Amino acid sequence: MVVSAPTFAEAGRVEVPLPTGWEEIVAPVRPFLGQVAERLSAQVNCFEPEIAGYARYALNNQGKQLRPALVALAGESVGPLNDELVSVAVIIEMIHLATLVHDDVMDSATVRRRQPTLAARWGNSVAVLVGDCLFAHALKLAADFMTTEVSRSVAESTGRVCTGEILQSHRRRRWDLNRADYYKVLEMKTAELFALACSLGARMAGGGAAEQDALRRHGLALGTAYQIFDDCLDVFGTEQTAGKSLGTDLATGKVTLPVLIALERADAKDRAELLGWLNDWQPGHYIAVRALLERYEVLQESAAVIDGFLGTARDSLAGLAPCPGVTALSALSRFLSHQTSALGG
Repeated sequence: MVVSAPTFAEAGRVEVPLPTGWEEIVAPVRPFLGQVAERLSAQVNCFEPEIAGYARYALNNQGKQLRPALVALAGESVGPLNDELVSVAVIIEMIHLATLVHDDVMDSATVRRRQPTLAARWGNSVAVLVGDCLFAHALKLAADFMTTEVSRSVAESTGRVCTGEILQSHRRRRWDLNRADYYKVLEMKTAELFALACSLGARMAGGGAAEQDALRRHGLALGTAYQIFDDCLDVFGTEQTAGKSLGTDLATGKVTLPVLIALERADAKDRAELLGWLNDWQPGHYIAVRALLERYEVLQESAAVIDGFLGTARDSLAGLAPCPGVTALSALSRFLSHQTSALGG
């Protein structure tokens, strides 16, 4: 099901105090994330010695461990944390890291999390094959579970992620794309792993079907909001704060919400000029494009859309019993809203 951009009323929703930062949100599950990091790094030993260095380079660049944190917080929302949840988090993070390796190849990105991308250091051919190896190893780990449901869910989600990437690639410079189709791509290529982390986290912690479904819906909405934020970051952020190459979406012709909004709002003259810049991209166009987007208040509209999805994410938690995991998930959505409001400064 495609999550459409919602509108919502804040009245009646229980507000959670805004956390001061990411570390405050994940502090209760920090030991869990430490176990995930250690086990993920240990997977390097499963690769051939000649390529272990490439795998180590990819696997040790884990960033904030957002998806493993979602596994833990979703699990805590319905039951106690356990070793199976650590394994699920390792699998999902490995799939995510594989997608990043491939993304950097497709986007010709040179920096990821403040260090050279794998492709920038060793070339596209090595990067593509390393990403393939990570995908394959993650699926092998999923097959080690006693139940086939884990490997089936992981395989299905991986297929959706790759399908979403293909759709996005096919739609490069399709400036007539509507918002619903844009949201569908985001749901597949990014939000699907958020949803998998939340639903499998609930499942492996003993949650019932209704709890798994609620947390999957939470992950879809949160993941869609997160990707729209990332699309805005590419235009309105800074490389210092983002820790990666910016402007790559514009350079590669990716259709993103900021551009769609600008094309919706611009007069005929500005629209023609914007399309000219986008279709014949030069790095020097960035300043002019950003200025045009600011003139049409694109960031403000994008932030409103992000808040709509985040409202849906919080609403999906309404049927769950109050507990630290649910509180942390709600706080995470509010923190992302705060991060969005800081863009463009």
